[in-house]
Amino acid sequence: MKFKLLAIAATSAAASLAASSAYAQSSVTLYGVADAGVEYLSKAAASNGGVQPGTKGQSLFALQSGNQSGSRWGLRGIEDLGGGLKGIFTLESGFNVDDGKMGQSGRLFGRAAYVGLQNQWGRLTLGRHTTPGFDFGLAFDPMTISSRYSITSQDPWFASRADNSAKYMGTFGGLTVSALYSLNNNNQEVPGNFTNGREYSFSAIYAAGPFSVGAVYDQTNRSQATALSTNKLTRHAAIAGTYAFGQAKVFAGYRYAHAYNGDVLVGTPSHANGSSNLAWAGLGYQVTPALSLTGAAYYQNLRNANAGNPWQFVALADYSLSKRTDVYASMSYALNHGKSTLGVNGFNDQLGSATSSNSEGVQPGANQFGAVIGVRHKF
Repeated sequence: MKFKLLAIAATSAAASLAASSAYAQSSVTLYGVADAGVEYLSKAAASNGGVQPGTKGQSLFALQSGNQSGSRWGLRGIEDLGGGLKGIFTLESGFNVDDGKMGQSGRLFGRAAYVGLQNQWGRLTLGRHTTPGFDFGLAFDPMTISSRYSITSQDPWFASRADNSAKYMGTFGGLTVSALYSLNNNNQEVPGNFTNGREYSFSAIYAAGPFSVGAVYDQTNRSQATALSTNKLTRHAAIAGTYAFGQAKVFAGYRYAHAYNGDVLVGTPSHANGSSNLAWAGLGYQVTPALSLTGAAYYQNLRNANAGNPWQFVALADYSLSKRTDVYASMSYALNHGKSTLGVNGFNDQLGSATSSNSEGVQPGANQFGAVIGVRHKF
């Protein structure tokens, strides 16, 4: 009898330990970023939002959120399923520190919302993702696609996300590959039309020692919530590289974009089927363990659009107060030609200067200067 009782107790203890071990293999992490600063802009939109040709822009002082990193909070979970297989999920919500409102047009988890599986061959997830173009920009833009004053001012595609998508990412030695397919990247799927809002994209990044190089391709069909058919589409392709030596790191890259079937590119709202060449270069330098300096230049040739060929220059100083908190000062100058309407935060048609009451758009054809000083905390 005693032997049976001991056996039962041992079995129960083993089961309890096994259960505890299983629970220990699951985790959920709360994380986030709060970023806010004060920005100055020259030649910005008037208070009524209208900036017509010949109209003098106004100076603007504003408290801004998410300048170097978009303010956010998120939940990231992982569960060990055994045999090297893991279940994963991420839910990430953007918000504005300056007014407390939700970001990404009020989406609850507008920055990311996906679930999937991963093993030694990579991970496959379903939901709302950053695109391979986003991941490429994060790796090769000197300003790491910061919300203010980065390559995303010239082309917001580098910060794009896709709804209703499947995404694969895998790393094999120094090579990281990524692929995404979206059934409709910004609306609900439309019965009978499989191309409406469809997006597919591929990227490959190779890193070896101080050197890295990458390439990305993306094709996006215009998404219309109610139309039964749309053939408008845009294609992007880019290549870039970095090289680190000592405390310095150099960046260089090129992006080609072309609109088809009546679609338009950002910066050329009245010119359909246009194309664009965008080139950039930059330098980062770690002055001390706490202080880093970065500079970048971007040039875009808006071909045959009669919209000018704008330059943008950016400089950033960042000082870490701790592993989680830093202060920064960033400035940018947008140099326009002809009818170009590039502001330091983007083109007027991207920012909505014709209708927005708080637009950061620029007087058409004028140059714009911007500067922001702020603080960022990561948790």
